Amino acid sequence: MSTTDKQQCLPRIRSHYSTFSDKEKQVADYILENPQQVVHGTINQVADDIGIADSTVFRFCKRLGFKGFQALKIVLATEIVEPMQDIHERIAENDSEKTVAEKVFFSNIKTLEDTLKIVDDNALKSAVDAICKARKIECFGIGGSNIIALDAYHKFIRTGIPVFAQPDTHLQLMAASQMTSEDVAILISHTGMTKDILEILEVTKDNGVKTIGITGFANSSLSKNVDIPLYTVSEETEFRSEALESRIAQLSLIDAMYVNVLMNQKEHGKESLRKVRNAISSKRI
Repeated sequence: MSTTDKQQCLPRIRSHYSTFSDKEKQVADYILENPQQVVHGTINQVADDIGIADSTVFRFCKRLGFKGFQALKIVLATEIVEPMQDIHERIAENDSEKTVAEKVFFSNIKTLEDTLKIVDDNALKSAVDAICKARKIECFGIGGSNIIALDAYHKFIRTGIPVFAQPDTHLQLMAASQMTSEDVAILISHTGMTKDILEILEVTKDNGVKTIGITGFANSSLSKNVDIPLYTVSEETEFRSEALESRIAQLSLIDAMYVNVLMNQKEHGKESLRKVRNAISSKRI
């Protein structure tokens, strides 16, 4: 089968159902009948429910064109997102400013809830462990994603780990070229297909850098080639693009990593945070 794009899990299962083996049909039936359980479960739970081996479920995911079970879950989650009530998703010309604000807020809340459903515990732990061991961190993002990269810099500078974020694409490439296997690169791209971010990824990989990717597409070039992919889920609406909504989830993933790193650092983390607070306290009136 060809590479699976976003929102092609359930339709692909249905369209290729007749070509599946008996065991594959068992997995297909389970996913079609229990999509919510698949999104919230693990590969072990799914395999146990069906009464087959984990490897059979994994091979089925690969047959559909996914990198693995987690990638299938990401795409499946975008297909079964419960539609928001009309008041939350449609902005009318006669809506008051408060009503529009409510719809925007509810949309952001939904993005966070949907993303939380698909957070991979192992991937998050691996990301936190990598950051804690890093000699330095470089945060990369192009365009709107660069704002997220700067926010990551703003957070992780409090940990005492040397962290950097460059505003210019050329400077980002130059910074990537100086990284080593002792460093961690955090690469942010909603589509995971931006040419500039993929060039930066290639440079970091050539240098043996540990890479963490934050993206909304499980089968993007970014998610397939970073060491640790983290995903967000968002929906495009009439007045807001997916990328605008995804930034809320991206910021929250970064916050989650930052707090986990501080907790792992224990006293060292508290001391680093204290130094930052003391340094900026003089700026308050």
